[in-house]
Amino acid sequence: MLAGWQDEAMTQTEHTAEQDTEHTTVQTTSQTPVEMWFDPLCPWAWMTSRWLMEAEQVRDLSITWSVMSLAVLNEGRDLTPDYRAAMDRAWGPVRVIIAAARAHAADDDHGQGVVKGLYDAMGTRIHLKGADVSEGFDTVIAEALADAGLPADLLDVAHSTEVDDLLRASHQRGIDLVGDDVGTPVISVNGVAFFGPVVTPAPKGQDAGKLWDGCLLVAGTPGFYELKRSRTQGPIFD
Repeated sequence: MLAGWQDEAMTQTEHTAEQDTEHTTVQTTSQTPVEMWFDPLCPWAWMTSRWLMEAEQVRDLSITWSVMSLAVLNEGRDLTPDYRAAMDRAWGPVRVIIAAARAHAADDDHGQGVVKGLYDAMGTRIHLKGADVSEGFDTVIAEALADAGLPADLLDVAHSTEVDDLLRASHQRGIDLVGDDVGTPVISVNGVAFFGPVVTPAPKGQDAGKLWDGCLLVAGTPGFYELKRSRTQGPIFD
């Protein structure tokens, strides 16, 4: 794009370098806005997020990280006692992330730094380090808050309904894009949204970019709804 133009009158016999027309070329890039909804408890969302971070390195993406909640998703559903207990414990981490985002909403990045920082810190402990969360997530949350340099008393929100309206709104915004028969992760891009991809291990480098291109292709195809096969292995965290 020709952004600067200076034209000086000159004769053919009086033509110097200083009198040359100056052309300034400005290169602009247009990042693709992408939004991913996650619950830090979900191992498949963790895999997807690691892939998306890899894709961001080889495709020009601008990612917004948003919270959805397995606890909200499973409200009113007929669950086994063990799974119901797990969902009761699942409120804590997402409540704290929402509260931290609210506290930093006026930041230049609208709180995205604390959202992603807490997600990474919690997910690392839950999925990579195998933290014992059978009695709850208080230790994971407290350590994640310390890692992110956030006030320790945000942990209190984990056991409060103070931010539940905000949490439900964030969750519902993602679900409204894809329907309520799916879970986390949800990705929205270019006016379309989809659940997944569910992938293990997370592709890296150009392989991550190729998977991104494929997701855009199928998700952007009118009338396309589902492509699925049975999983034969669990998440591979590497």
